[in-house]
Amino acid sequence: MITLVPLLVPRSAQALPLGPGPAVITFDMQKAVTTAALFDRDGIMRGLSRGPSPLLDGETSVGEAAMLQVEDRTTQFARDFPEVTPTAIGLIGPGVVDDAEGIAILSADLRWANVPYKRLAERRLKLPSSFSSDARAAGEAEFQLGAARPYNNVVVLRLGERIASTLYVDGRMHGGGGFAGGLGHTIVDPNGRRCACGSHGCLQTVASTGAIVDCYAELSAEANVTIDEVFARARRGDQTASLVWATALDAVTLVISQIAAVLAPEAVVISGGLAATGDEFFLPLRHRVNALLSFHRRPALLPSMFDGNAALVGAALRARAIAA
Repeated sequence: MITLVPLLVPRSAQALPLGPGPAVITFDMQKAVTTAALFDRDGIMRGLSRGPSPLLDGETSVGEAAMLQVEDRTTQFARDFPEVTPTAIGLIGPGVVDDAEGIAILSADLRWANVPYKRLAERRLKLPSSFSSDARAAGEAEFQLGAARPYNNVVVLRLGERIASTLYVDGRMHGGGGFAGGLGHTIVDPNGRRCACGSHGCLQTVASTGAIVDCYAELSAEANVTIDEVFARARRGDQTASLVWATALDAVTLVISQIAAVLAPEAVVISGGLAATGDEFFLPLRHRVNALLSFHRRPALLPSMFDGNAALVGAALRARAIAA
């Protein structure tokens, strides 16, 4: 059963605003939904558009279908906000991404394989463009404007339907050619459930929102239960829900202890999924991490300061960095 105790980090803590800079358009391209945002020169989000991601018709390539949608949204923003002239485009998406070259190396969900989105966007829109990992974009927003701002060595961990992270070492992001930060595929149980990546026992198979729901449904023989319902049942003392919750929490604890041993971060900033429950997640997590560590540096475990738009803000920061 989950016991509620006071949160150690004030809820009033907020991220800094994006602030003045070039006007930019950002696109967060996901499997089901693509979100576009227009930021003006004051850093204000003037336009926000969400719609279904493009469906492939067998004749249009993955990259071309995405660019048709990007061009359409850009044109619509120009009609709706003629006083805002964007000077760069910031694209982000899931999977393995080479941020430096702007190439989607691999995303099984979106059928991306070596798609040069940066080049495609610049060719179609005639504006400087960037293409980055959505997780690293969110991490950059947190590092420059949010809870990770005070630290030079910090990990920004996103829990949710997918689990990924951003690593900062001595004040610089470590990308590893696009492969670094894949904590969702850290093995927590070699004999565990099969992951979509092909391995067994990845953190993703235990602590993602989808895995928590699936595990509960499997153990309880009850279908159509949401993640919020699993959390609510754990609060009420449901043994199955509490077991699934504890297993997920233990898996996250193990991965953070491994991060502490290898990278020695000053802090780990966590958002989404389990972290959305606040006190119920962070306090038992701190207790578990402290119990596992010995001589290691104990990282501060902190909630994100963003309300869900961190990736779009990070995409805006990256677009502004290349704006003409």
